[in-house]
Amino acid sequence: MKNINRLAIGIAFFFTLIFSSILLPGLGSFEQLKEASFYQRLDQKTVQCQLCPRRCVIPEGRRGYCGVRQNHNGILYTLVYARAVAIHIDPIEKKPLFHFLPSSSAYSIATAGCNLKCKFCQNWEISQSRPEEAEYRYLEPVDLVEKVKASGAPTIAYTYSEPTIFYEYMLEAAKLGRKQGIKNIMHSNGYINAAPLRELAKYLDAANIDLKGFNDDYYTKLTEGRLEPVLNSLKILKEEGVHIEITTLLLSGFNDDAAELKKMCLWIKDNLGADTPLHFSRFFPMYKLTSLNPTPVESLERARRIAIDCGLNYVYIGNLPANPAENTYCPACGKIVIERRGYFIAQNNLKEGRCKFCGKKIAGVWN
Repeated sequence: MKNINRLAIGIAFFFTLIFSSILLPGLGSFEQLKEASFYQRLDQKTVQCQLCPRRCVIPEGRRGYCGVRQNHNGILYTLVYARAVAIHIDPIEKKPLFHFLPSSSAYSIATAGCNLKCKFCQNWEISQSRPEEAEYRYLEPVDLVEKVKASGAPTIAYTYSEPTIFYEYMLEAAKLGRKQGIKNIMHSNGYINAAPLRELAKYLDAANIDLKGFNDDYYTKLTEGRLEPVLNSLKILKEEGVHIEITTLLLSGFNDDAAELKKMCLWIKDNLGADTPLHFSRFFPMYKLTSLNPTPVESLERARRIAIDCGLNYVYIGNLPANPAENTYCPACGKIVIERRGYFIAQNNLKEGRCKFCGKKIAGVWN
């Protein structure tokens, strides 16, 4: 009987070891992964993620909507910490950030995953992949910062997929980068809760937020998200003193209604300020919307006129090279203060952040 009991105990111990160190394909065991931040336990086996507005309730062994945060034994783990699937050095203008250190380089990084499912996603190969489906390079935050320093780039850009879902990785790298004099920027969908965003904003210098449309119906049908959390994020970033620019990908017949665009531009002016740069980006057939046509140029130009008429001072058209709406014009004298050709600067007529022709202060971070 004693031998049987010992055998039973041994078997139980064996399976405890097995299940406590389950191997995830290509990601290692849970002991090798990082515990996620911003979640709470609902009971011994169920957790609720508090990172984004979905607030996923996640049973044992399951993942949240984003596919990169998994509950194991009542602990929520991030499956993408330090697992970079894209690393590039880009012009800052590619983010796009037009009023933040023009012509500088941004050391850009991403992991797999997203907390939205945009049917028009331009980086769907990584944003809509699960972590185990994507090839990655393991790069700890301290090593990332060393590589940024060696490259000479003044900023780290968290971009390509959705930075919110690799929050822990971004936050740690941003803290380390800040200590080394490196600035931190992100291009995000803005779908994040207030508490984690305010914590991140302490180390964030600039953000370009995708304001994908200006009604919940559009957000629900084309992104599986909601509008209000994005607007809240924009207001929080403004409150926290982060430099903000906004991108709206314009889809003809979906989010280009003139009255709705006017409503959106007035909201930006009233809540963020007339100096907030707004980028209308041209859509090209992509991902699940390959049957649509590219956005007509006249639609983009009409949207820009509406924004200017609403009182916004800096309105751009993107994904349309050589268009004059790539340039920054002085709101006072109307002359070109920054001329752009694609992602490159042809001329810079700023002097200590002011128009060299009339002395008007141009909103942005220039030094």
